[in-house]
Amino acid sequence: MRGLRNAAALAAAAVAVTGALTSSPASAGAAPEKPGARPAVSASATTLVFDKNRSAPLKSKLSVYKGGKLLYTYRAGSGVGSTDDCASGRGWMPNGTWRIQLKSRKYNGKKIKGYAVWLQDMPCSKGTTKRKEMFIHSEMKRDGNQAGRRGLESQRWDGDRDYASNGCVKLSPPAIRNLFRHLDRLGWPTHLRVVS
Repeated sequence: MRGLRNAAALAAAAVAVTGALTSSPASAGAAPEKPGARPAVSASATTLVFDKNRSAPLKSKLSVYKGGKLLYTYRAGSGVGSTDDCASGRGWMPNGTWRIQLKSRKYNGKKIKGYAVWLQDMPCSKGTTKRKEMFIHSEMKRDGNQAGRRGLESQRWDGDRDYASNGCVKLSPPAIRNLFRHLDRLGWPTHLRVVS
């Protein structure tokens, strides 16, 4: 029963985000809508939802919806096991709607390489810390391949412990490649919705 409720809640979140993110640009500066009025929802909008697992943050899920219908789900981690979203560098990602700033298959950051989706900076739930340099990423070299056994650990996926991050959403290398392939085909969303 709990699984059905969680699935229904995720679908509702995807539909809500789809509606919020696909309302017409003309309505952005318009007068507030009447209470209970719903924005227009595009049946073809692609939505990305990260559902944090409170009991096991490194076993959370990143899901892709199209027009409110669940298409793909990937195992993902965030943080090092801490559910404190204000703990910069170790706590999981704060709930909210994160704007996608950039997506790249050859990102070349100091710590993050290869396939990466860079997200806007956002405050944590208490407003005490601004979470910066947040991404959806994996562990790989800039070219998207894995480092060898003698290469840098941060560029080589070694298993379950690699779902840990500094707070970013972290996927396995095959999962992030698959995500990019599907979103290229479906159309990229403009935001990531984070829920728990």
